[in-house]
Order: sequence, then C-alpha cells, then structure tokens
Amino acid sequence: MATFEIPRYDQVPETKEDLDWAELVTIDLSRFDEPGGKEALVQQLDHAVKNMGFFYVKNFNIAQEEIDRQFALGREFYALPLQEKLKYHSWSDLERGEYNGYRPAGHRILGNGIRDNVQVYNIPKFDGHHPRAQPPILASHITEIEAFSRKCHTEVVEKLLRLFAIFLELPDEDQLVRDHTYDTKGEDHLRYMHYAARSAHENALVGELYSPGHTDLGTVTLLFRQPVAALQILNSDGDWKWVRPQDGTITINTCDALTALTGGLIKSSIHRVHAPPQDQAGIDRLGVLYFARPNNHVVLDPLRDSALLARLGLTRNVFTDVGKHLTTEEWVKVRQTQQQRPRQEAKITHDGKYEYKPKDLEILPGLLAKVYN
Repeated sequence: MATFEIPRYDQVPETKEDLDWAELVTIDLSRFDEPGGKEALVQQLDHAVKNMGFFYVKNFNIAQEEIDRQFALGREFYALPLQEKLKYHSWSDLERGEYNGYRPAGHRILGNGIRDNVQVYNIPKFDGHHPRAQPPILASHITEIEAFSRKCHTEVVEKLLRLFAIFLELPDEDQLVRDHTYDTKGEDHLRYMHYAARSAHENALVGELYSPGHTDLGTVTLLFRQPVAALQILNSDGDWKWVRPQDGTITINTCDALTALTGGLIKSSIHRVHAPPQDQAGIDRLGVLYFARPNNHVVLDPLRDSALLARLGLTRNVFTDVGKHLTTEEWVKVRQTQQQRPRQEAKITHDGKYEYKPKDLEILPGLLAKVYN
C-alpha cells in the first residue's frame, strides 16, 4: 500500500478572551507507581468524580508528537472530497445504532432550520471484532493509529480504572481493568471530530451552541488538548464553565456506564459545545478523542462487591429502576439508535433552551435521554 506523507500539524493559538474557566483537578499519573501514589491520586479524584465528572491528567506516557500525528491524520481525512468520505458512511448503519465510520455534517436539524455542523469519523478499537475498510490516507498509517489507540487504553484508561477500583473499595484493583480488556469485544473507539465555523446569525438561531448539554454513554472519554475554546461543563452549582486547554494534559470526563456501575455515585459529566469566543469564531475545530467502554458482555448493574457502594446503600440505577439489566452491548445499541435518529428539530427558546418531544428522547420505555439547558 502506498504511504501518504503527512505534513506536520500545528495547533492554532488559544483565545485571549477572559472566559469563565472551570477549576478542575489535575491527576499526575507519574505518581501512579510511587509508594502511596495511587491512594493520593484517589483522594484528588474523590471530589471531581462525585461532583463534576471532569478532570485533567498529565504525564501519561504519550508523546506530544504522537498526539499531533493523530490531529494531522484527522486533518487529512477531513480535507478529502465529500464524495470520498461518503464511501465510509451508511445511513442504514446509523439507524441500527452502528456508529463506526463516517457521519457527515447536517445529519440532524438542531432547530430553526439550522443543521448540525459536525463531522465524525470513528475508528473502532483493534480487538479483531470490528473489521472495516479505511480510506487510503488512514489505511496507510493504520499501524500507527492502532498503537495510539492501544496507548490510550493502557497508559490512561487502565490506570484510571485502577484508581476507580480503589475509590470504590473493590476487593481487587484490577477488577474494572478485566471488564475493559482491550482485546475482548467492546465498543471503544478513536474519533476524529470536525466542527465547521458558522456565521454569527446561524449561531444565534441555535442558542450559540454547536451541541446542547449531554452526557457520554461509556466509562470515560479522553479529549486531547484542543485550543479552540468551545467545551463547557455544568458544575455542581448549575453554572456552565469553559474548559481551558491545558498544555500537556488530556481532559477526562466520566460517563453513563460508569455512573450505572456505581449506582449514581460517580457522576456522568454534563457538557456541551458552545460556539467559540469572538477571536476564534471563524476557526474550524478539530478534535481527537478516545471513548472507553466496558466490554460488551458486562452487565451495567451497580457493583455488588464495592464496600463503598454497600455502605452508601447504592444498589439501584436508572436501568434497574425500569426493570432492565443491560449489557454494555445492549446499552450502546439502544442509546446510539436514539442518538443517531434524525430527530424532529427542537424548539429553541430565545434564551437557548432546547425542547424536544418525549418520543424523540425515548431510549427505552420509561427511560428518556436528557438534554441539559
């Protein structure tokens, strides 16, 4: 196969505007193997995962050059002609909850006649269960992409899972790692994500949002440093705060499957994508993310052998409350089917609130997705 030369990727400058930034904990993974290091990191995590579900990690053994290469690959993919990208897209797949491959912008009408401005390309983890054709620009670098995907898992996700196991007082700190084995069938994936800049008029029609407030459906999401300010999180006081791009860090958010496994103790972080500030308003936003999920066979009931959950009496979650004991595979399918549905457009109020009909938010009978305003 021909090898495509990939020019270097240079990130754009950060905003100089005075934004209301969130104050987030930074977990230094260089302390992980020190005596007492994991326990000290768990103490740092305690507030973050119970209140906001967002934190940074640093010193995670993935070089900046490797990260920049992934941004460069994403840039090269999105530079392809639309007709070329559409070869890796299937409407019928999306309707069935199959989300890997390409999703073009404009899949959904957000409201007031404005369609979404986001393109997504998902590359499933290399567990042998997700064979997919890749565009030549990515196929020629697939070994490098797999190495990066595996590093996300071993250098970041597995270490966080051990910290969560200690936090939850599980009998074995490797218990959650075993439920997230990379080479076992699962729905983890690497994503290149592209938001196209919109006009001020279009942004105003959709409440200045690229994506309204939501939670992610897996265990944790890794967001590599993105200097175009847009990510906002909802803090425990109910205020939206901007997430600052910190050098040498990955932004981590905890997600729905982890919330289910912990009976609601670990918060599934609520976040949205806002239109960038004025000095970045005309810049497209490219993201590199890694989504970690429990293996497909894992049942998303509260962990029965967590001494902490037992002490707190956390034995139920939103799934068991509607009589369901979903595996990860079942949860991902029903949630993705709901998410990918080209909904009737929302009613967007003058102050930017999104209001949907209940049928557009139904995941399962008795369980509706939430849109946070």
